[in-house]
Amino acid sequence: MSKKLGIYSLCLFTLLSITHSQAQTWEVYNDQFKLESRLLYDQLDILSETVRIGKKDSVLSLLSADLKPAVSLQGYEIYQYLEPWILVKGPNGIGAFHEYGQQVLPLEYDEIQTYFNLLLARKGNNYWIFERGSGKTTPLGRLDEAKLTKTGMLITKIGGEYFIPLSNSGEKAFELLEDSEGDFLLAKEASGYGLINREGDYVMDPVVDELKHNRGNFYFGFDENQFLLIEGNDISANVRYNSFHKITLENGLMLEFIHGKLRRVMEEDGILLDAVGMEEVTQIDENLYNVRFRDGNLGLLGKKGWLVRPNAPLNKILMGSDGLFPAMDQNAIGFVNSVGEWVIQPQYNDVTLFSESLAAYKLGGQWGLIKPNGETLTSPTWDEIKPFTKGLAIARANTNYYLLNNLGETVTKEGFDQISRTKDGYFLVEKAGKSGILDPKGNEMIPVEFENIRRDQRDMIIVQKDGKTGLISDSGEILLPLAFEDLKLDPSTGKILTKNLYEPVVLVAPEPTGKKNKKRD
Repeated sequence: MSKKLGIYSLCLFTLLSITHSQAQTWEVYNDQFKLESRLLYDQLDILSETVRIGKKDSVLSLLSADLKPAVSLQGYEIYQYLEPWILVKGPNGIGAFHEYGQQVLPLEYDEIQTYFNLLLARKGNNYWIFERGSGKTTPLGRLDEAKLTKTGMLITKIGGEYFIPLSNSGEKAFELLEDSEGDFLLAKEASGYGLINREGDYVMDPVVDELKHNRGNFYFGFDENQFLLIEGNDISANVRYNSFHKITLENGLMLEFIHGKLRRVMEEDGILLDAVGMEEVTQIDENLYNVRFRDGNLGLLGKKGWLVRPNAPLNKILMGSDGLFPAMDQNAIGFVNSVGEWVIQPQYNDVTLFSESLAAYKLGGQWGLIKPNGETLTSPTWDEIKPFTKGLAIARANTNYYLLNNLGETVTKEGFDQISRTKDGYFLVEKAGKSGILDPKGNEMIPVEFENIRRDQRDMIIVQKDGKTGLISDSGEILLPLAFEDLKLDPSTGKILTKNLYEPVVLVAPEPTGKKNKKRD
């Protein structure tokens, strides 16, 4: 190799070396905003108070509390984090690690289902189960289907038969095993339907002709001409109500008919309402029913009885607040009290619930505000008014959003493109693509000049402007300058992680001059 070629190769090697090793620089600040250390990672993520992930040169690692690589995760991407399991994707498939760092499944599966102490892995039609208690992975073989239930039971299906192999009935075949939001499996055998607990034991023998889940641990059954309301129990299921009269179940609404006439509204464990003269029951919300009688009167029935007694021929009654319930008569809406009397006459196109002694009403396509006595506070001039919370409501006129106080006055002088209330009562506002924050009284706290704002915790606001990210306080004080590509807060340690903006350094090899040294004699 000539000397000139050697120098050129060295320059090229230097350039390639710098390019290859350009991991991003992350700086770690303490809660006093003092720089503590610098780290080299392409990517850094905080998944929970204990799980931190770093990626450098395509190597994915589980990090220790001081953000140092602790365990190689072998893959190139976090597929899913479902506490306590970290699912990792690699070139050959998905694998699993416990959040403490133990690898429990290699990165070779098509799908992994998780439960607190179980993992169900699939590759093609072959399945494996990992049990954390034993630390073993057991092959289940080739199956048509397999799933983990919400209570951690394993249901498998093969050849049209169902099994629960990890239970006391592991070898038993069933015609059907059905999971639900309850704690029991609905099972079917040739003898009928029954209920199985999480250990795999029958708490109700399979003798019922028909059975289906209603809600919670309650089931609706039919056996030998009688209807059954059954509650699951870990030892023995209880029949909470039985009747030879017809009971219907539709969308969670159970009605009992005696001699063909509607007589009772049922709840899961018995009778909610027993009344003569009922004509129709309509479910308008969970545990909320409109009940109409033959005289035309309508009432509102809740889980504990009448919320509005059936004393007037109304069209519809909705759930209310502050003792006032929106009700419809013909095509107009007003408010009735708990005895079905009009407090605010039906005169509106629509209304909201009362919140902080104010409700919005709609007339002619616009919204205004009324008081509980029906007095009009503001005329209908708004396109939308949201409920009041701590003295303020968000309202919209055309495309602009404002804050209203409980006098119906605008608190914000200018309109915004969007206003969102945060969990702690502040307001995130947007205008012309920029964002800011108002305090709980509607005063400007952070000016509307940032492309992005995240208020992850009190007195720490992550802001972005002109592509640069920084950290400011609620008062607008700059805690860390807008000089970073990214910024993350680690709530468990109080550390602040910043990703520096990367500006590549390019070394250019000198061009040959084309001149040759003359050879001396």
